[in-house]
Amino acid sequence: MSLVVWTPIVAYLVSCCGSALGLLCTERARIVSGSARRGWLILGAISIGGTGIWVMHFIAMLGMRMAGTSVGYNVPITLLSMLVAVVVVGVGLFVVNNGAGRIRSLLVGGLFTGVGVAGMHYVGMAAMSIQGTVRYDGLTVVLSVVIAVVAATAALWATTTVRGARAIVIAALVMGLAVTGMHYTGIAAMRVTLDPSMPMVSGISASVLIPMLIMAVSVVSVLTVFIIALSPGAQELREDTELREWVAQQNR
Repeated sequence: MSLVVWTPIVAYLVSCCGSALGLLCTERARIVSGSARRGWLILGAISIGGTGIWVMHFIAMLGMRMAGTSVGYNVPITLLSMLVAVVVVGVGLFVVNNGAGRIRSLLVGGLFTGVGVAGMHYVGMAAMSIQGTVRYDGLTVVLSVVIAVVAATAALWATTTVRGARAIVIAALVMGLAVTGMHYTGIAAMRVTLDPSMPMVSGISASVLIPMLIMAVSVVSVLTVFIIALSPGAQELREDTELREWVAQQNR
């Protein structure tokens, strides 16, 4: 098994972009309340879980080369992995942004999201069909889960703390590094044994399936950018909230 050189770079950049979009959404979520808050958190989960994690994962998968076998993908399992990524990030965001005890909420949310992201990785790997068998080195798998939990905890902390363009860019670069680090640690755990006697590869080839899925998520990302661009900025929302609170105090 080998990796194409350009895919780690592209995967990292995509992860950073998804993380940055998610942080922009959560920055707004901290300022507003009610349905607006929920909407921004959901959008943040789609950006971080869908683009920052899931799309990064499958772009990186495009770089995998296995001499002696082609690679196919089971569509339902692939879609399930995307759903897992978005849901676990969404749950983590709601836990840390609505929890009463901040440290406890962060630890619980980080543990749940980290294990979920690691699970998403291995579900995505299970979608692969090759003419052979795949097993995993147990210690490396554990290491990948630990990295995922630490990365998720740090990412959730960033969604409750980071403010301003410069801080968001720095946090997104770190989040992208953590996500790709977890992915390639998981890849390093793979042990592939080819077997020509096994049934031929089933499912859709990566060259057909993955670009279609990436394009679909990219459309969502572009729509997210438009929503962020057309909505009031964080500073405007903050000033509007302060004005509403002042008016409410004057009317008491």
